[in-house]
Amino acid sequence: MADKTKSKDKSGGASERVREGADRLRDAGKAVAENSGVVGLKMIDQAEENAKSAFSAMRDAAQAKDVGEVMKIQGEFLRQQGERSVNQAREIGELIAEFGRDAVSSMRGDK
Repeated sequence: MADKTKSKDKSGGASERVREGADRLRDAGKAVAENSGVVGLKMIDQAEENAKSAFSAMRDAAQAKDVGEVMKIQGEFLRQQGERSVNQAREIGELIAEFGRDAVSSMRGDK
């Protein structure tokens, strides 16, 4: 009879651990869904910023007095776009890393 009680205790503990693991997995899944929305919105914001910058440069180039000024405007735009791209990639990378750390902490049961 004692063996049955021990067996029941062990299975009850395992059942609870499985339930806790499933809860953590579900919570992590919810966080992934929410975070992917955040990343998507950030990328849309960045694309909008890039488009505005490109149209501004095109507007400036259209008003340029000569080819030299067009080349200067284009060069400046490309330099700024390069910097912007690096910064935007870093922002997205940081968001993804943060979400990854949060997901791992959630799976481990860290709060």
